[in-house]
Amino acid sequence: MFNFDEANKKGKEAMDAMLKNYAEISKGFQAIATEASEFSKKSFQDATTFMESLAGVKSVENAFELQSNFMKSSYESLVTEATKMGEMYADLAKTVYKPYEATIAKATSSTPYSTAA
Repeated sequence: MFNFDEANKKGKEAMDAMLKNYAEISKGFQAIATEASEFSKKSFQDATTFMESLAGVKSVENAFELQSNFMKSSYESLVTEATKMGEMYADLAKTVYKPYEATIAKATSSTPYSTAA
């Protein structure tokens, strides 16, 4: 027979875990948004500085050198930022999953279809 008290208890436990973790998730999203904003601001400042420098160049060779250096540093900065953002999203995913980790492990290990050998 279906036990309503047990179902209610499990539902309450799940809701409590979700609400408890909500603040940590919000902080994670806020950190990601702050990081993206700071990177955009820095990229814009770097591009502005580059354009100002390019306007003062007297020769084509110097313009190509300046352009090459700017593109190289922009690319390196983008790769670094993408790696950092990827790590931040991975950490956020771990934070989201953590409260449910034990419950999911218990549920998957007790199913008749589990692949544990």
